[in-house]
Amino acid sequence: MSTIDVRVERKIVEADGIVSLELRAAGEAALPALAAGAHIDIHLPNGLVRPYSLCNAPGDSGRYVIAVLRDPDSRGGSVAIHETVQAGDVLSISMPKNNFPLVAARRSILIGGGIGITPLLSMAQTLHASGEPFELHYCARSESRTAFREQLLGSPFSGNVRFYFDDRGDGIDMTQVLGTPMQETHLYVCGPAGFIEFVRASAERLGWAHGNVHFEFFAAPEITGEQVNAAFEVEIASKSIRLTVPEDRSVADVLQDNGIDIPVSCSQGVCGTCLTRVLSGTPEHRDLYLTDEEKALNDQFLPCCSRAVSRVLVLDL
Repeated sequence: MSTIDVRVERKIVEADGIVSLELRAAGEAALPALAAGAHIDIHLPNGLVRPYSLCNAPGDSGRYVIAVLRDPDSRGGSVAIHETVQAGDVLSISMPKNNFPLVAARRSILIGGGIGITPLLSMAQTLHASGEPFELHYCARSESRTAFREQLLGSPFSGNVRFYFDDRGDGIDMTQVLGTPMQETHLYVCGPAGFIEFVRASAERLGWAHGNVHFEFFAAPEITGEQVNAAFEVEIASKSIRLTVPEDRSVADVLQDNGIDIPVSCSQGVCGTCLTRVLSGTPEHRDLYLTDEEKALNDQFLPCCSRAVSRVLVLDL
């Protein structure tokens, strides 16, 4: 996959445990245009590749801005951003990808939990620039952990923004915020998995159509004890070889161990980078990227996290 070299122009502490990076092209070429909801994969100095949402306005050409929460359970990505990456460093990134796009609507409701504000900040700026009605609800643990608060308060759409802080007992009232669903109103939610499920369940309870509720996970929920891994085989169609995937390894790991490179980023079935076509066999879908309808077709899966129901999966590799 092609990458772009960028220089870290600035690294700013945006809130407790959150830093932002301003990235500009390291060479002569301009950065590709971005759309609200897009993310980029960043190749970190420790060899990991991680996806981060772009939070600046699409019309803000010449730079990309990301914000990263230092996760206490980090698998190496957020720690590298906070401790290793510094202003002046050159990093490689992917082209912008968008699994969380805005759709045409008469009205949009944006609800962000914690670091989930990042793609919604870009959406809010886009909607304001186009004159489309929207409201932004930002839930955080405390004021000190609220990234971009001053930017939002000073924005021309500050009247559309409402903050909620856990330490003040100021919880969001989903019935009031979502109200009576309307066909031309769309809801966008991003944040921790539990927060997203809370908002989605509230929308379903209030009668929102599934197609009007859009969401993006930053990380997959914890695997429950009910999921049991079993060994199976994958067949590589182009090579006519079969590889065993043991209980404690992912398909992506096994492919890499055998010299078969596929792009992997989040390793949790969230970003869709490793999406692979299935020619035969039945996957056991464990991702949060594919829709229920796409999963039912069983013609593609995410080898970073998903496994197999059938004994063999034949992959279009």
